[in-house]
Amino acid sequence: MDEQPAIQDSSTAFALPPIQGHLMFKDVNFAYVPNRPVLKHNSFEALPGQKIGLCGPTGAGKSTLINLITRYYDIDSGDILIDGYSLYDVRKDSLRQQIGIVLQEPFLFSDTVMNNLRYARLDATEKVCIEAAKQANTHEFIERLPNGYDTLLAKRGSNLSQGQGQLLTIARMMVQNPRLVILDEATSNVDTRTEQHIQEALTRLMAGRTSFVIAHRLSTIRDSDQNLVLKSGEIVERGTHDSLMQQQGLYHELYMSQFKGKLAVVTGNVLP
Repeated sequence: MDEQPAIQDSSTAFALPPIQGHLMFKDVNFAYVPNRPVLKHNSFEALPGQKIGLCGPTGAGKSTLINLITRYYDIDSGDILIDGYSLYDVRKDSLRQQIGIVLQEPFLFSDTVMNNLRYARLDATEKVCIEAAKQANTHEFIERLPNGYDTLLAKRGSNLSQGQGQLLTIARMMVQNPRLVILDEATSNVDTRTEQHIQEALTRLMAGRTSFVIAHRLSTIRDSDQNLVLKSGEIVERGTHDSLMQQQGLYHELYMSQFKGKLAVVTGNVLP
């Protein structure tokens, strides 16, 4: 409890005002270990309300880039701006309060369903939490629990299915009502029917908000305003799904390999 965070606010840091979600990376370089760069000369812009897809091979730097947006690490050079404010001029807490994150593995506490929803915004009323649950397609299954919203969850929500836990974390983010949303392939560990419910909830969540989607399945970012393709820490391609497919570069290669793999499973044939 006495340990000091490695990432510290500057002595002149101020609270970040309510944001619209305009994000800019300006020639950002980062390394976990000196002289071993993980991200190299990355620049891009995300306008308020846009959906940005992040894709590329394993180890390309997708998660690292996201961790820089939330300022879990400090960059080596360049700058990251949100609504014109450098992340390094504002307080971390005021930044993170305005960013919502849904990970592959839902994280839930050993507490009631209602308190898990309210964790994102402690002053939220029950009415706000229930409305968020309805928007996230969770209200009906919560009502079927032994004590409804007062049902006590087991450690890490182990008395819920994977899909139910994921829907709860989406509802929690709706309670938080952030302006910037980060999704790390939130549907990768659920069945097809549950995936549809989650996708519907995510669509409502992302509406009007700037969103970054780390995509392991490229079908989830076909409708993005812009897709950034990373390789070895650099953005090597960028554009919409259609424009990237026309380029027939790395994105096209990744997409076609996934499409062939899916088709082979459906038909039972191995494609060349």
